[in-house]
Amino acid sequence: MRVGRFVYVECLIRADMDALWKLTQRPELHQRWDLRFTEIDYLPRADDGPQRFRYAFRVLPGLVITGIGVTTGDRHDTDGRTSALRFASDHPLSLIRSGSGYWRYVPTDDGIRFITRYGYRPGWGKAVDLVFRPLIGWATAWSFDRLRLWLETGQTPERSLWQALAELCARVLAAGIAIQATPPAAAVLVVALAVLLPPLPSTPAARRCRRRPPDRQAAKAPLTHLETP
Repeated sequence: MRVGRFVYVECLIRADMDALWKLTQRPELHQRWDLRFTEIDYLPRADDGPQRFRYAFRVLPGLVITGIGVTTGDRHDTDGRTSALRFASDHPLSLIRSGSGYWRYVPTDDGIRFITRYGYRPGWGKAVDLVFRPLIGWATAWSFDRLRLWLETGQTPERSLWQALAELCARVLAAGIAIQATPPAAAVLVVALAVLLPPLPSTPAARRCRRRPPDRQAAKAPLTHLETP
């Protein structure tokens, strides 16, 4: 696959490596900050095999899209850590049929570069994926910043979500009132501010994450021999 067909997100997190590893590798913690999943559960593991897992996304009450995956994590003394995975779903509503990717944890003087790069085969064809791919990329970046806030400030993912929703409602309300109650020029200004002003520092924002690889080396995926789930 070409680089352009992959989703790439990078976030600088000022936190301890072990703390970041814990929040990203333990399913009950991972599902709290990652907008892409409602549930993640590890499946029984063979002594000498990789870890299998089940993931789910609840679209509506009673409507849940599920899939399965396999993951492995390796520690590297010089390059930090890398966690690779493969995943697949045969659910008819799944917009992702199968894919693979990795998480990288790269220590720097300023913090840990937390990086993901993954590619997938669309479940509903290329036309639908033209809309879905930017959305899943945004959700990944937003979730990474949500994780960053949890580690750096102690703000829980649940509080971050409610704050983001409250800020969105406030912006929509301000724009609606301006359109209804102010002259057109003033209304245009208020709407522009509601759209363009950056989120509060304590509100997760996808724009705080890098969305393109900084160099050719970062664009390459680590080799993985994981079996197809």
